[in-house]
Amino acid sequence: MAKASKPAASKPAAKKPAAKAAPKKGAASSSKIAKTQIIDMVADKTSLNKKQAGDAVATMLDAIVGALRGGQSVGLPGLGTLSVAQTAARTGVRPGTSQKITIPAGKKVRFKVASTLKGTL
Repeated sequence: MAKASKPAASKPAAKKPAAKAAPKKGAASSSKIAKTQIIDMVADKTSLNKKQAGDAVATMLDAIVGALRGGQSVGLPGLGTLSVAQTAARTGVRPGTSQKITIPAGKKVRFKVASTLKGTL
């Protein structure tokens, strides 16, 4: 004997917001890639194990940070160039109080996207 089905309209279905759904670990739909995911990618594409790939990624990041601290530019072929730029002292306004303040001169890291990457985005 077949069971009779109830009409679906008796109770409205609860809507779940799509943006708040928790992404699965390692999902490609995430907007940010973590260092551990980069390490996994390096380990998968090379003959290195995860510890060796982690050491390689950490060494590369240390070399980039060291060069930037030394005032050098870092060129990453196919990605772009990281460089250190001086910022001038300027006058700003404190939010909420509208008080004028002086923002001191400093340094910031700039990134210029490679033309090959820019063309493919």
